Formats: sequence, structure tokens, C-alpha cells
Amino acid sequence: MREEEKKRSSQDSSFKRFMKKRWAFPAIYIASAAIILTGVLWYQTSDNATDTDSYDYEATDITGKKYDEPALEVNRAMENFVMPVKDQDSAVIQKQFYDYDGKAEEQEAALVFYNNTYHPNTGIDIATKDGETFDVLAALSGKVTKVEEDSLLGNVIEVEHDKGIVTQYQSVTEMNVEVGDQVEQGDVLAKAGESLFNEEAGVHVHFEIRKDGTPVNPLDFFNKPLSSLQELDTADKADAEENSGATEENDEAAPSEDKSTEESGKTEDEGSADENAGNTDEDESADTEEDPAGTSEDEGQTDDQVDEDTATESTDA
Repeated sequence: MREEEKKRSSQDSSFKRFMKKRWAFPAIYIASAAIILTGVLWYQTSDNATDTDSYDYEATDITGKKYDEPALEVNRAMENFVMPVKDQDSAVIQKQFYDYDGKAEEQEAALVFYNNTYHPNTGIDIATKDGETFDVLAALSGKVTKVEEDSLLGNVIEVEHDKGIVTQYQSVTEMNVEVGDQVEQGDVLAKAGESLFNEEAGVHVHFEIRKDGTPVNPLDFFNKPLSSLQELDTADKADAEENSGATEENDEAAPSEDKSTEESGKTEDEGSADENAGNTDEDESADTEEDPAGTSEDEGQTDDQVDEDTATESTDA
């Protein structure tokens, strides 16, 4: 019994001596924390390993994996508008864009004559020097929103590049795209063809750039980024075009009004002349009718005077 008591007392004394040391409690805390962290990490690792099959690898946040718009926006920001032809050196602009603020000679050259009427050209007509057909390329990356067969315009392809900003390709054949297709800059959209609206241009492509439905001059934006068009305010341009159209209508109506005024003036003058002529005839007829009566009265008075003179002479006799 004494030996066991001695062993216990010696163990207690050694434990007390250990606990009395300054590094004893910090060492115990650190060891406990290490054990706890090791257990937590082990638990997480084992849990992730068991749930690996439940992940949806299709729905990730990798750019271009699920959402295509951000990647396209970056590409568009780096692109500049280019002519929709491969060989720009051989390209010829058959008809320029009609600028409402341009010179009279330039505006006259930008008119398209169709159905006995002149129409402002809302884009540019591009052909080649040899007059042969050529590939029509995408001027900027975007999404195809319209593919229509049109006998008058020669078929139409429209590509949207940003909200409200589109490019149009008219007078094309052998169209290679469909609505909803994503096209990159330089992709072949179709072949250049002819149109009834502008037969004088021959084989060509009618190219337009529009913002919020308002056409702009493509020559002003070639080799410029999409941001330059995004910053453009087309509201003032649209108002200017409407005012210009109203002015032209007033100018056309003004000669008609002047002509009608002149004609009405002439009619009134002729009517006055006719009335004066009628009055003259009436006066002459009235005078003519009154003169015979007066003459008759004078003749009657003369006869009476002769009879009186005769009676006087007979009395005197």
C-alpha cells in the first residue's frame, strides 16, 4: 500500500511540477488548436470528396461558357468599322450618302431616281471597278437579326452590334446566314447583286449604318470603334431631316400657291373687264333706247310749232 501511495504521490508531484512551468499552458492550447484544425480540414475534405458528382459543370462562371455577351462586348470594343468588301482598293462607291447638311451638288449626286421620283440615299452603294460580283463581308461582329428576300431592294441582311446600332446590307444574293447567327468581323454574309430600286448602280451592295433607326454616313465611321457611334446623338439629326423635308415641301407648295394666286388675280381682272364691258353695252343700249324717244318728242314738238304758225298766219289774213 505504501509503495502505491508513493507512486501516486510521485506522479502528482511530477504533474504539478509540469503545470507550474510557464510554457505548459501555451503548449497545451497550441496542441489543442492544432488537433481541432486538423479535424475540421479532414472533415471538409472528406465531405467534398463525397459530393463531387453533384456539381453542375455546365453552369460555371467561366467567360463564354454560359454567357456569351461579355466576351462579344470586349471584341466589339476592340473592333473598328470596315468596308464590307475584302479588297478595298478595288472598291468603288457608286453613290454617296445623302447628307442634309451637305452642299447642293453633293446632295443632288446622292439622289436615287426610282418610279419618277428622287429619293435620298440612306447609305452608300459599293461596287468593284470591273463590275463583277464580290463577297459581302460583315463590317463588325454582331448578331443577325433580319434576313429577308426583297425584289425591290435586292434582299436585305441586318446585323445588330449593340442596342439600337445595326448595319444593313441590301442588294445581295446567295445569302449565307440566318436570323440568330453570331457573325465575326470579316465573315462572308452574301454576294453582291442588283436591285430594282437602283438599277443604275449595277452589281453592288447597298451598305447602311443605323443608330436608333436613323441612318448615318458610313464614311464618317470607317476605321472608328463602336463607341464613337454610341456617343453620337442622332435625335438632332432626325429633327434636322424632318425640318429639311418640311422645308422642301413648303418650297414645292409655294410655287403652286403663287401660281394659283396669279391665276385667281387674272380671273378677277378678266371678270372685272367683262363686267365693265357689260356695263358699257348696257349704257349704250340704254342711250340708244332713250335717244329715239327724245328724237320723237322733238319731232312732235316741231310739228306742233308748224301748226301753230300756220294758224296764226291764217288769222292775220
